[in-house]
Amino acid sequence: MKIDLAVLDRQFRLYQEEYEAAALRALRSGWYILGKEGEAFEREFAAYIGRPYCVGVNSGLDALTLSVRALGIGPGDEVLVPANTYIASVLAITENGASPVFVEPDDCHGLDANRLEAAVTAKTRAILVVHLYGQAADMDGVRAVAGQHGLAVIEDCAQSHGAHFKGTMTGAFGIAGCFSFYPTKNLGAFGDAGAIVTDDEALAQKLRMLRNYGSAVKYHNEIEGVNSRLDELQAALLRVKLRHLPALIDERRRIAARYLEGIANPLISLPELRPGADHVWHQFVVRVRDRDAFQRYLKARGIETVIHYPIPPHLAACYTRLGHRRGDFPFAEQLADEVLSLPMFNGMTEEETEYVIETCNAYTGGGAD
Repeated sequence: MKIDLAVLDRQFRLYQEEYEAAALRALRSGWYILGKEGEAFEREFAAYIGRPYCVGVNSGLDALTLSVRALGIGPGDEVLVPANTYIASVLAITENGASPVFVEPDDCHGLDANRLEAAVTAKTRAILVVHLYGQAADMDGVRAVAGQHGLAVIEDCAQSHGAHFKGTMTGAFGIAGCFSFYPTKNLGAFGDAGAIVTDDEALAQKLRMLRNYGSAVKYHNEIEGVNSRLDELQAALLRVKLRHLPALIDERRRIAARYLEGIANPLISLPELRPGADHVWHQFVVRVRDRDAFQRYLKARGIETVIHYPIPPHLAACYTRLGHRRGDFPFAEQLADEVLSLPMFNGMTEEETEYVIETCNAYTGGGAD
């Protein structure tokens, strides 16, 4: 049996008529940038998260980068960020000339709030918290440190659409909640897209200007901006998927529950669940000490997997200038050597799920092929 990590067209076919009707509506409107579809999606997504303002942008990276910029964070400033995140979280900091300060993760792969205090300096301006794999970070701990030191909290919600921590939706904790709608996300578009949600009207207005050449009125450029706009076609398609997002999340939870119940191999460590957090399972990430051998074993049996992520940002070639070496963040480095994402997608069949479980349980370690 061949099982891909994600099969996106199955979810498309489930709501195909609605997607096609939305696409045609947008195409026939004759207005393709900053129009009614984008405005409607911004209203609907803001309401879903529970915030008054939403600003659609071109990607999740742009959402992060523009949020850092809109808060006036730049050269000479520091931003605390998890050491095991995807590099986009860090690029948003360095693109603005600020310095990332890495903090080790906890056992749930989120930012370890107990290590934040020791990382704060006089230069620290913000905490960029990442809700990795679809599970909220410890927002009680993060907000406690942020409040004590007067730090802004920026949430990277690229993988946590619909996830909560103690009843509050991710994206509703910080000054800015940043979302990616890359096609593989739980709320994925059919191309690149992103958004920022906030309670701060002035920040929302600044973000709207930044995404559109620094202009609130056409040809009147008040600040230096960029071109980062959510287009009408993607907005129309996202409106369809947003209506079905609760059902799509429930399906992923059923698959994850079967994995958690069925995988019973002592060589495979299952994901740890954070008390108070409801996981939305963007990825189902296990840990295996001989991860590379395990990945080869699965591949030989037709199961595609991906490592999220094999190189922690502090060891990335592009950040050699930061002066970090292997051993600086040992737990993040250990995770990079051990994590593996199993197939997880909407439309995954029971037969496929059971095959993954059976294959995992049959693994005996070492050089198994």
